[in-house]
Amino acid sequence: MTTRLADPVADRVTRADWTTLTRELDEHGHALTGQLLTPAECRDIAALYDRPDRFRTTVDMARHRFGSGQYRYFTPDLPDVVRELREAFYPRLLPVARDWADRLGSPAPWPDSLEEWLRLCHEAGQNKSAQILLRYGPGDWNALHRDVFGDMVFPLQVVIGLDAPGTDFTGGEFLMTEQRPRAQSRGSSTTLPQGHGLVFTTRDRPVATRRGWSNGPMRHGVSIVRSGRRHTLGLVFHDAA
Repeated sequence: MTTRLADPVADRVTRADWTTLTRELDEHGHALTGQLLTPAECRDIAALYDRPDRFRTTVDMARHRFGSGQYRYFTPDLPDVVRELREAFYPRLLPVARDWADRLGSPAPWPDSLEEWLRLCHEAGQNKSAQILLRYGPGDWNALHRDVFGDMVFPLQVVIGLDAPGTDFTGGEFLMTEQRPRAQSRGSSTTLPQGHGLVFTTRDRPVATRRGWSNGPMRHGVSIVRSGRRHTLGLVFHDAA
């Protein structure tokens, strides 16, 4: 996909090939968006990591046995580009979320606007920002997990690479595993180009079986960073308890 990166961030998200993205999400539970941010925009976001005032908390992954490395949760006062990306993605991901819920016979509590959905999260006691900036150095990695912060869950999220693989760092592939019905788990790895996004399932996706649709549980993580430094931006569409 060729993206005109002089345009507003929301327009870049809108121009993505959502037909292909939706098909890949259905088939694999994850899909690359193409380029969303310029290298300069990526560097500006990554540089925020050294401004503790922009974050509500820092998590040391080794301390909690989540892997190795650090991540920080932004305060609710999000940087403009982070807020714009989140607001642009929500209406594009909403039809997928509703379709998946329909196939699985599950509730689809997500209203048309992100603002209204976040209000419902806050009323349920989930009022902490869940937008994440992650930093990995040599030897760091992220254990396979799901980003579920309470009962109010949006089934899709986005990670955006902020550094150039092969130049700024080596290793650090984005990993996903899928637990298949009555079969062994299947894994995949994705090299995330600088400025590109990866849409992926928060916890599971609908899988067709002989008896109809069933949940296919999925987890995500990051392989060992071999050298350099790797930053990523995580966009989550529900707030945390």
